[in-house]
Amino acid sequence: MKPISDILILFLTRILRLFSYGLLSVILVIYLAQIGLSKTQIGLLLSLTLLGDVVVSLWITLNADSFGRKRMLIISSLLIVLAGVLFIVTNNLILLLLAAIIGVISPSGNEVGPFLPIEQAALSQITSDRSRTRIFARYHLCGFFATALGSLFAGVIIRLMLNAGASSLGSYRVIIFLYAALGVMIGILFTRLSSGIEALLKNGVKDTRKHFGLHDSRSKVFKLSALFAVDAFGGGFILQSIIAYWFYIRFQTDPVILGGIFFGMNILAGFSGLLAARIASRIGLVNTMVFTHLPSNLLLILVPLMPNLPLAISVLLLRSVIAQMDVPTRQSYTMAVVRPDERSAAAGITNIARSLGASASPVLAVPLLASASLLNFPFFLAGGIKIVYDLMLYRCFKTIKPREERIINPLTENKL
Repeated sequence: MKPISDILILFLTRILRLFSYGLLSVILVIYLAQIGLSKTQIGLLLSLTLLGDVVVSLWITLNADSFGRKRMLIISSLLIVLAGVLFIVTNNLILLLLAAIIGVISPSGNEVGPFLPIEQAALSQITSDRSRTRIFARYHLCGFFATALGSLFAGVIIRLMLNAGASSLGSYRVIIFLYAALGVMIGILFTRLSSGIEALLKNGVKDTRKHFGLHDSRSKVFKLSALFAVDAFGGGFILQSIIAYWFYIRFQTDPVILGGIFFGMNILAGFSGLLAARIASRIGLVNTMVFTHLPSNLLLILVPLMPNLPLAISVLLLRSVIAQMDVPTRQSYTMAVVRPDERSAAAGITNIARSLGASASPVLAVPLLASASLLNFPFFLAGGIKIVYDLMLYRCFKTIKPREERIINPLTENKL
């Protein structure tokens, strides 16, 4: 199978995966509340979902290169199915926590689990340095578009079922069933990947080294990981499912409208990734990450200050135009400043750091929503923490350029 076929499969599996995440994020917290969980229990479950993602992702990504990337992707898709089935068949807190810890559930509507680091490494391997950011931007455009469609589709399905006489709880369970079914489809597609995505050293031998798979770039990766964890900790206060619940409490927003809101947010975020690639080619990856992220975080702080639903939606959509420009640039930058044989490990470690950072926030954020005086604090905390991250990232990495941004000469070509 040619690399182009592998690229198409990786794009298609991402579309189906993010579509399923978009479906689930609209109803997840509302569903958990309706089956009887308290806000504290919901916050704990969301945090354990993200923490479980860290544990599962750590094991899978650190073993993917030796065990096989294709095999690990198939196993990861089965974890989606497992989590979906458990969420459908039980309202027992212990079993739900088990599903949250070992399964793959996305409360944010964004990428979770070990898929992204493995796919990042695979895409970087089968594309050139100069096309990498552009490919990543398109990869994320597909993801955001799929999340948007999933969010919109969830609202439509719920409305149709309610009109047909189904209960709210029943309609939510149908959404979760679709989530599990899509996991099966994703696993089948992964079986069609070729051996071309597997990790190879320059001599053609699989990289089975220890020490987290890193050598020359260890310091950079650990520093980036710490910063990304700070950013994700802030983002964990405003997971898409938490934003949905905030709108539900603050403005009594119907799930159909919530689906439309997230459709618009993700469409705008997806196209912003394409613009980010163009901006990065002119001002650099780090500058693009920071200079687009700062104003988006200021807009985030303004969302709960809006006096009515239309204005709150407007500010949130305006933020979406620039909020995700750092995503393809961040991932492309990480792949660029490490050696090719470190990419799988670097992608895994930085993404695990983000999951670890995000896992601490929901258990703090959801209880805030129970208090009228603290209802808006998740937005304030998220925006403030993310601004600190932006400033720290710029200070630490403004002088470290990826290869494509430097003038190539024989003295510097091999220093990366």
